[in-house]
Amino acid sequence: MKKKVAFLFPGQGSQVVGMGLDLYEEYVFVREIFDMVDEVTKSHISRLCFKGPMEELTLTVNLQPAMTAVNLACLAALESEDIQPDLAAGHSLGEYSALRASEVVNSEEACRLVFKRGQLMHREGTKHKGAMHAILGLPNDTVQEIVEEAQGNGVVAVANHNTAEQIVITGVPEAVQSVSEVAKTKGAKAIPLKVSGAWHSELIRGAEKDFREFLEEIPLNEPKRPVLFNVTAAPESDPNEIKEIMASQLCSPVRWYDSVCRMQEEKVEVFAEVGPKKVLTGLLRKIIPDTYEHAVYNVDSMKGLEAFLKAEA
Repeated sequence: MKKKVAFLFPGQGSQVVGMGLDLYEEYVFVREIFDMVDEVTKSHISRLCFKGPMEELTLTVNLQPAMTAVNLACLAALESEDIQPDLAAGHSLGEYSALRASEVVNSEEACRLVFKRGQLMHREGTKHKGAMHAILGLPNDTVQEIVEEAQGNGVVAVANHNTAEQIVITGVPEAVQSVSEVAKTKGAKAIPLKVSGAWHSELIRGAEKDFREFLEEIPLNEPKRPVLFNVTAAPESDPNEIKEIMASQLCSPVRWYDSVCRMQEEKVEVFAEVGPKKVLTGLLRKIIPDTYEHAVYNVDSMKGLEAFLKAEA
């Protein structure tokens, strides 16, 4: 019986200078993806991916189309070998690559969406100073309680439920810091993240309305294969509902832990992180028990593609 395969797409924080270059040099269709992204953004996104500088690559308005270009390049390399997932999911920004993997949008539409998303998030991040910290060592319910008690200090919320005890908080710097201080008294570690805004919080609510309107310009198809969405940790087949989910994702928590648990319930045996670095692979190792039979691959380069093909194709 064929093993069930999930493609997982990383988001912001997985960028690295040089990403996608070997695939670009190997495949004409990858060069076409990068050319398309440069055309849609009217910018040198491909150059930033391959040569940096990191400071410019990491700007949200550049990073969102850059990460998506590389994710889509890795996906296209897999598709060229006639490999499709049974299920797809993406972490925050990565969700747009998952939509492409499930044929809800094409590559150009995915790029247009993330470019607009990046512009709007950059706009709100410039207006409202924000911070994000990773809280390590406390369960989500405990962090949620601390967050609720800290609301008097300003906007603060849970942004990502990444693993059972890796929770990212988001909001105004003072409130985020106060949550971190309380979390430390309960034995947790608090790590400030290098971000330019309080993503997945009320501070970027201004982006949601404009993004919802932009979504109306993009025709969405019913998924050819399930996508587990960040907002619900569940699949959705109605294109209109998908648009609503994608708009609300901007200010809602990323339920990654719940999504990976759902994948185990769906009996996924092969997990391929399709895109740069190994952030999602690291999260999988913390979530999936050793007793659950599975394999994890990183398809982020020619080397990663070949390893996956050798083992699973």
